Amino acid sequence: MASNIPADVVVIGGGPGGYVAAIRAAQLGLVTVCVEMDKTLGGTCVNVGCIPSKALLNSSEHVEFIRQHAAEHGIGVSDVQIDLARMMKRKEDVVAQNTKGVEFLFRKNKVTWAKGRGTLRAGNLVDVAAADGSSTTYEAKNVIIATGSLPFELPFLKFDEERVLSNIGALKIPVVPKHLVVVGGGVIGLELGSVWRRLGAKVTVVELMPGILPGTDEDVVKEADKVFRKQGLDIRTGTKVAGARREGDTISLDLERDGATETLQADYVLVSVGRKPVLGGIDAAGLGLALGSRGEVLVDDQMRTNLPNVFAIGDCVGGKLLAHKAEEEGVIAAEVIAGKPVHMHYRSIPGVVYTWPEVATVGLAEHEVKASGRQYRVGKFPFSANGRARTAGDTAGFVKVIADATTDELLGVHMIGPNVSELIAEVVLGFEYRASAEDIGITVHAHPTLSEATKEAALAALGRAIHF
Repeated sequence: MASNIPADVVVIGGGPGGYVAAIRAAQLGLVTVCVEMDKTLGGTCVNVGCIPSKALLNSSEHVEFIRQHAAEHGIGVSDVQIDLARMMKRKEDVVAQNTKGVEFLFRKNKVTWAKGRGTLRAGNLVDVAAADGSSTTYEAKNVIIATGSLPFELPFLKFDEERVLSNIGALKIPVVPKHLVVVGGGVIGLELGSVWRRLGAKVTVVELMPGILPGTDEDVVKEADKVFRKQGLDIRTGTKVAGARREGDTISLDLERDGATETLQADYVLVSVGRKPVLGGIDAAGLGLALGSRGEVLVDDQMRTNLPNVFAIGDCVGGKLLAHKAEEEGVIAAEVIAGKPVHMHYRSIPGVVYTWPEVATVGLAEHEVKASGRQYRVGKFPFSANGRARTAGDTAGFVKVIADATTDELLGVHMIGPNVSELIAEVVLGFEYRASAEDIGITVHAHPTLSEATKEAALAALGRAIHF
């Protein structure tokens, strides 16, 4: 009988949190194994989430520009044709570049990829069952659980990934839908709904809450709702999906709003009502692993679970289900294992919605600051007053800065507009240094750039915006 293979760190899961944790652990000189049962590394984000959705968003943005905005620039284009198969092939190529990139980084850093399904046993033994039926056991000094999350399923709308879709199926619809109904007006629903609307589908977004993007700053939500409706999204907020039936290629959905009922018919339905932590290969009850009320693994600020030398990171620990959050948690776990005095902080983690205009936020929304009782000031600056935005013809949206009324410390910054996914990084860095609105406002920004809107919003919070 083969003996167990020793390892300093065994990471269960090769998604953004898991693979980053593995690379960082290896950089720190630890013998590291990453267990991943999928054929490729990268998890949901790289394979069926962040990366492929952004590839399709980018492609569909080009289509929208040609059809609706090229003429404004004096560019005449006729007979625009969409080769959906080729667009999908490009998306797959982008995904492959990223997954192969992670494999390269594993080889470069001498991380062992244990291909198979991992099972954690008592004593930090990790069994890996390969696809060919063989099994290997690793004896880990430390284990990092990075098993991710899965989309919630509605009992009357079970995923078949043919007509009733999760994010996975919505990324590979073989034809442009006639009518796509998106159940859930959060990030995933709005991004993928935008893709198919731009490509020619009628898209209806059904959201149970009073507004789209629940939890987001209310000014941003109002602007986003207005712009997305103008673009052609049919948004139904405060609306419940009470039931659904499929007959052939048609799905009928029963909607309820303010006591009134309505039936919608669609050829495709995307269900994006949230995600839940998963613990594949982890028998939490049998191991005595402490879980929260939503099935998330409970951890401290060093990503430690209640089990000795067992850590957990990423979606399986709950909180904001963001790839970059998982990555940072992975780094923290690896560095704690290596003996470094580090702790995870969540105050400065940005959130982005890759619609167009984009949405990017960091810190507290205004309603959260108000609820705290803290005195604050708000500064806003519209992209319609920004020179670079005007040259591009992308003038929808604004930057909003919320600062403490007494100390001027930045409490929240909320953006909706062109390329704000990139603009938010400046503010996130400011949050790391406990910056004030004045710190941003007196920093020289190149002209003409979109980033000047951030400077002007910070100045507006001080009552001295120059250009508005």
